[in-house]
Amino acid sequence: MLSEKYVCKTFSSYEDLLEKFKINVPDNFNFGFDVVDLIADKDPDKKALVWCNEHGDERIFTFGDIKKYSNKAANFFKSLGIKKGDAVMLILKRRYEFWFAIIALHKIGAVPIPATHLLTEKDIVYRNNAADIKMIVSVATDNVPETINKAEHESPSLKYKVSVHGGVEGWYNFTAEMEKQPDVFKRPEGEDATVNEDKFLLYFTSGTTGMPKMVLHDYTYPLGHLITSAWQNLADGGLHLTVADTGWAKAAWGKLYGQWLHGCSVFVYDFDKFMPKNLIEVLTKYGVTSFCAPPTVYRYLIKEDLLKYDLSRLKYCTVAGEPLNPEVYNKWKELTGLRLMEAYGQTELIALICNFPMMTPKPGSIGKPSPCYNVDIVNEEYNSCETGEVGQIVVRMSGSKPVGMFCGYYRDDALTKSVWHDNMYFTGDTAYKDEDGFFWFVGRADDIIKSSGYRIGPFEVESALIEHPSVLECAITAVPDPDRGQIVKATIVLSKGYKASHDLAVELQNHVKKVTAPYKYPRIIEFVDELPKTISGKIRRVEIRQTDNKTK
Repeated sequence: MLSEKYVCKTFSSYEDLLEKFKINVPDNFNFGFDVVDLIADKDPDKKALVWCNEHGDERIFTFGDIKKYSNKAANFFKSLGIKKGDAVMLILKRRYEFWFAIIALHKIGAVPIPATHLLTEKDIVYRNNAADIKMIVSVATDNVPETINKAEHESPSLKYKVSVHGGVEGWYNFTAEMEKQPDVFKRPEGEDATVNEDKFLLYFTSGTTGMPKMVLHDYTYPLGHLITSAWQNLADGGLHLTVADTGWAKAAWGKLYGQWLHGCSVFVYDFDKFMPKNLIEVLTKYGVTSFCAPPTVYRYLIKEDLLKYDLSRLKYCTVAGEPLNPEVYNKWKELTGLRLMEAYGQTELIALICNFPMMTPKPGSIGKPSPCYNVDIVNEEYNSCETGEVGQIVVRMSGSKPVGMFCGYYRDDALTKSVWHDNMYFTGDTAYKDEDGFFWFVGRADDIIKSSGYRIGPFEVESALIEHPSVLECAITAVPDPDRGQIVKATIVLSKGYKASHDLAVELQNHVKKVTAPYKYPRIIEFVDELPKTISGKIRRVEIRQTDNKTK
């Protein structure tokens, strides 16, 4: 297994993991050549990627195929003039061409910027100019080419447009142009060669406040996902599915780096509309062995008749992306016999706090710190919090940055320094630690509610409300109050079959009083049709607060 070249694999306990886990970083590591091509040369027929879509189409690619097509793509991009350091945006949804393109860019030394197809003209103009994007490789569907064409006149750095899965007038056709190219691409040398400190990958985060930040990673970033894959309990020869579009950092966590380092095949289910029944059917049909999804997906899956499906080949399940409600954990275990192993991380990091395979999880806890990271919870004076005390999650630094951690916010030193100072990186998220060392997520630091001297985390109240059958989604925010400082407000989207009423609001308030400490109940309840969200699906509590302030 290739991962053993970079890290010890076998751990008998969490303490053993902390002691033995050490990533060996070679000089001038390049994932394209040192992982993809190395596996392809040793075992060209080893399965790398299994792709299918909601229409019944499927493709299977070996590592030999990935090497061949990424070399062809690299030669095509190079023929256009794409070189080391050039920024290239990839808007490819779940198309298998994404893997050809991103590996090709890694080999060249260009900087891929994965992005969602939901970007508006304004979003694309902002990204093009912020990162000096030179080329966009995009699906030819969903009106994305039209949006890019509109953005082009305000994007002076954009020189090349390439379409995938269909032709677009005036654009290069990825498949047609790639097929013209030779399938050998020599590793660059001299000034064109990549080194560990070079720009490797750039993500625009969809923050809940302000414009998106540019998170920059270097060439050692894939090796950091050896921690992520340890959490996912990947096996050589396994088949792993992470539910994520390639435009999000979650794809780097679950659809590429850690999986291939472990010799685990990546399974891709390409769909436009999420249908729980269809997802269960492909899990069964293709024999997925490990599965990762956000809690929302599991919340839909447990409503299906899971017992009529043969999920015997599914051996391990993980969850990340948003906090996991304990009732979802318990129901999934009841129906499948499998535990949901939660983890916490950010686009800026990898899996920072995890429930690792050798641990017995506490439902609702995000787990314990990953090895290689000195994770702590600190108060406003930057001192370590006591057991049970809520504070901000930080990474304490000593010497060089840990493998897998970002280099900073690209072209924004002030923003970088605002979160990375006093030998600590501040995540902006709050939690507390229990007597056994498990971390419990509370919420974003900006979202903490201070009412009558109490500190109330939105997640705990939201979890209590979600337990009620009438609540489909909810967001907890603070409303200024002259007597208490702040009071708790719940903005709620109701499940089908329920109607907003005063009686239902009182019922929900009483429900929260029973499930949590009474002082945490929402004194204000507003029923809405939908919650404001970022394009990545995160609830914009700041928008709710701003609306409340305007209507006062």
